[in-house]
Amino acid sequence: MTRVVVLPDAEAVAQSAAARLLVTVQDVLTTKHVAHVVLTGGTVGTRTLAAVASSPLADSIDWTSVHVWWGDERFVPSGHSDRNEGQAQQAMLTHLPIPEENIHRMGASDVYVTADEAASAYLAEIEAAGSPKWDVLMLGLGPDGHVASLFPGHDGYTQPGADVVAVHDSPKPPPTRVSLGLGTIQRASRVWVVAAGAEKADSVARCLHGDRELPGAAAHGEETLWLIDAAASTLV
Repeated sequence: MTRVVVLPDAEAVAQSAAARLLVTVQDVLTTKHVAHVVLTGGTVGTRTLAAVASSPLADSIDWTSVHVWWGDERFVPSGHSDRNEGQAQQAMLTHLPIPEENIHRMGASDVYVTADEAASAYLAEIEAAGSPKWDVLMLGLGPDGHVASLFPGHDGYTQPGADVVAVHDSPKPPPTRVSLGLGTIQRASRVWVVAAGAEKADSVARCLHGDRELPGAAAHGEETLWLIDAAASTLV
């Protein structure tokens, strides 16, 4: 089941996604001991994380029972400004009492020699956690229709059964990345795609109409929610 919610602008998308995330995590923790959430980077994704941290609802969450993962990461050194985890650390993680052992960062290039080794290590970490079915998996959408670091026509996207992939020669810099694959994305309980801006309108429409040339069209879970702004919705 796919639902689409259109909001006025990018800030409204971020605020809505943050509120929904907090309420969903709270609901999950009423029936499960642990909630597993996959974060995304990007402008709207990072604004969402900042909105989570600043929301009064955040105080109602038992953050010691929340595990945080990433949909993709740039294979650059630890502390590099391109890394999604650094943006998330600044926007949200430093403001919430999430135990460090619950924060599952993808490997950096100063820790692993290759992105393939980092991808294998992240897969092993997922398996060590019991290969959880993500309670919420958040994704941004690029103007080209990519999600995580799965790009149209690229090797990472054409490995549909893979849970974690190394991405080489990415069409968007930096060229080397680690990404969740469609195998694990499509097992999520909830996949949320957040997108804003007129430059996303064509890809949003193509994805929602099922154009499988675009990875965003294949990004779905048991429940799929698209949170988009008015500018991104004009061709839907």
